[in-house]
Amino acid sequence: MDWDEVIVGLKADMEFKHKAREQALQLCRQLIQACSKCIKHVHRGQYTEASAILDEARSIRDKCAEALRPHGELYYAGYLQDAEKEFVEAAVTLAMVTGAALPTQAELAVQTSVYLNGAAEAASECRRAALDRMRHGQLDEAERLLEGMVTVYEDLATFDFPDSLTGGLRRTNDALRAVVERTRSDLTLTRVQHDLMEELRAAKSP
Repeated sequence: MDWDEVIVGLKADMEFKHKAREQALQLCRQLIQACSKCIKHVHRGQYTEASAILDEARSIRDKCAEALRPHGELYYAGYLQDAEKEFVEAAVTLAMVTGAALPTQAELAVQTSVYLNGAAEAASECRRAALDRMRHGQLDEAERLLEGMVTVYEDLATFDFPDSLTGGLRRTNDALRAVVERTRSDLTLTRVQHDLMEELRAAKSP
């Protein structure tokens, strides 16, 4: 094979990869947007809608992974994994807020590091749900969410491995710890205020 033929073959390969990359980037953007919408519906209490959007997100993720699978250097370039982390976050957030069983890594079909970081982000996202419950006087439900956040934090803290393996999990979990501490403080203060109000009402009762 002469040099001209080599160049033609290499250029064809690069064009094939470029097309796959552009398709994947577009799908990754769609995936991230869908996951964001899913979480918004979760916080609005629109769980049926959130579940439907999560199914759409899964379909988008599968298309993206399929487009990149023939190209290892693109598949593991990072943008797919970043989008998949958002997918895990949406799925785990929906489960934690509704009290459903958490989806497994196998069910979501993602790498271990992607799942771990997505779960940490989901636990942080639950702070918003816990605060909403506190504002509405649903303190037991807020407590349930906080307990879930604590469980995720404590379990992820046991993954003492290099960042190159965990995708920077230590930093993500440190951020989650701060969120957990603030949420615990908020819930404690809310309970004290709630109990005080109950005592005042009881004192005013004839």
